Amino acid sequence: MSVSPIAAMFDRISPKYDALNHLLSLNIDKVWRKKTAKTVTKLQPTSILDLATGTADLAIAMAKRNPQAQIVGMDISEKMLEIGKEKITKIGLENQIELRAGDAAALPFEDGTFDAVTVAFGVRNFEDLDKGLSEIHRVLKPYGQAVILEFSMPERFPVKQLYHFYFRHLLPMIGKRISKDDDAYSYLPASVERFPKPDAFLQCLSNHGLSDGCAQRLSFGIAMLYCAKKGRQLAPPTPLKKN
Repeated sequence: MSVSPIAAMFDRISPKYDALNHLLSLNIDKVWRKKTAKTVTKLQPTSILDLATGTADLAIAMAKRNPQAQIVGMDISEKMLEIGKEKITKIGLENQIELRAGDAAALPFEDGTFDAVTVAFGVRNFEDLDKGLSEIHRVLKPYGQAVILEFSMPERFPVKQLYHFYFRHLLPMIGKRISKDDDAYSYLPASVERFPKPDAFLQCLSNHGLSDGCAQRLSFGIAMLYCAKKGRQLAPPTPLKKN
């Protein structure tokens, strides 16, 4: 079976992926994942699907907060999953977290399987965003929730200008030097800039049956935390407030 270009890229950088994430974000990515896990905990889920799970950092954070939940982590990168499995086994969570290779556009689960579906820094990598969101809606139980953590581009001065310089120039240079991969850390800023802006992404969620959406800025808008549920739309997506 052929490997997609994105899967191949993440396979290549997998040995240094965690270290580079923490370095390039100054460890703020850990805070964002804790915030995401805390949001999921409020749902009191017994079944969670973590898409684009990578090396399973979010799955592990959710397992620690939700001992009652069975968690399936899926990713298209076999190498990332191998590292995730080692981490899970090392901390004794192999009976709670199962990692599988799979594509978000064709999930191998029955309709209405999960209380929550999460994605951390991976929804922008979906090769077909519409199919991925449709699949998330399909596998959620009625009134289950999608909780999505994703990079964004700050819009306020001076954070916008400083972050754009870092994101477009320093981050690719540092990432390339450490990972020894010419493309991966140039792909990152390009993929973030291509991704729909927060209000547009809330509308995408709504268009795929994920209603009552809201978005929360994290760290001045460097990241966004989106929540939406599978169910009847009670109100239009909440516009993102300027702050």
